[in-house]
Amino acid sequence: MTAPSRRTGGSPAPAAPGAPTTPAAPVAPEHEALRGLLGAWALRACRPDEAAELERHLADCPDCAEEGERLRRAAARLTKADPLDQPDGLRQQVLEFCLARRAPEHPLPVWAAPYAAETARLDALLRDLGPQEWRELAELPWHGGTLRLDPAEVLCHLAAVDSLLAAPLGLPDPLAEQDRVPPQGGGAPVPEQPRTADELPPPAPGRGYPHARVLQRTEQLILDQAGADPQQVRRRWRGQSQALLRAVGPAAAGRSVDYGFASVPLHDAFVDRAFETWIHAEDVARAVDYPYAVPSSGHLRQMVDLAVRMLPLVLAGQRQGAAAGAATGAAEVRVLRLVIEGPAAGEWLVPLDGTAPPGPPAEWTVPPVAELVMDGVEFCQLAAAHRDPEQLPVGQYGDRASIRALLAAVPLLSRP
Repeated sequence: MTAPSRRTGGSPAPAAPGAPTTPAAPVAPEHEALRGLLGAWALRACRPDEAAELERHLADCPDCAEEGERLRRAAARLTKADPLDQPDGLRQQVLEFCLARRAPEHPLPVWAAPYAAETARLDALLRDLGPQEWRELAELPWHGGTLRLDPAEVLCHLAAVDSLLAAPLGLPDPLAEQDRVPPQGGGAPVPEQPRTADELPPPAPGRGYPHARVLQRTEQLILDQAGADPQQVRRRWRGQSQALLRAVGPAAAGRSVDYGFASVPLHDAFVDRAFETWIHAEDVARAVDYPYAVPSSGHLRQMVDLAVRMLPLVLAGQRQGAAAGAATGAAEVRVLRLVIEGPAAGEWLVPLDGTAPPGPPAEWTVPPVAELVMDGVEFCQLAAAHRDPEQLPVGQYGDRASIRALLAAVPLLSRP
């Protein structure tokens, strides 16, 4: 009797002449699972235990070994010496194929998925940066001015604000005094107070200055990380973002995040952090001349929806500031229809005067005083104060004053 073959894939060994034929054995599920790792293995993106198990399999499976070698040769084209944008988006296609073949290790609610995607995309960008590119200054416009930070400082800013999500998820605050590492070499102590009023950009109309806490935490983390290797800063930021995602559970949606000037539901805070991660990743990409794609359509639509839901607060603040000291009559109920085109396509009704009609928007019967049509990506860029509202290509119908007021209000959603 001959020993059984150790092959787990490919064609069966030929039967001896005259031997009875038997149906081919089905492919083992373990074989298909390991074969699904080949793309990630070719890019050296497998976990060490996965890579070791797959390589043991390759020693016994010529078909998988051949396919793995072919993928490794293709992946070898994706080197740092090559242009960052491969012909026809080859690099992005390979990465998307690998990600699509693997189920998520930690399933996420729909509102956390944009943050997971945008932090992963930014991490991929940062891994491509060379020493000189880490020294480039990125410009981060917002409605109060422009911050100029190198990529490591941008990560400190993102990590400082992201860390506000830690407490609602039951995690320690990474910037708490007991968790901080003092700067090497006896650097200057971290200031206990934010910048003085004359050093801060002007406040938004009628809102005071809401951003002092964000700037204080950013300055603290930049000082803590001064002189650190940029890749170390990247690993700290990436580790924090992954810890936040791992801590998301079924009960998390009912919690809120204290931004200092407002308490935001945790599910909205995750979308907000995805939005800022994307915008600042583009700021870094622009500084180093790196091609960077927009978020997926579903994630982009969540970002648009959050910005639209926040707009009435900004519009109400503007109206209160303009009417300060003046007697006001009965509240007028006016709404504007915002039509978003492109990958985030949809329609929203925006209350213009701080008073919304009763019931959910689907039940509102108040006729819109105006309609504004614009692209979803351009709307998000305007919300980040990266576009001039006077220069945007938009379709507008009805009350032009209401449209101008809304376009002027959208950039006030931006923060440093």
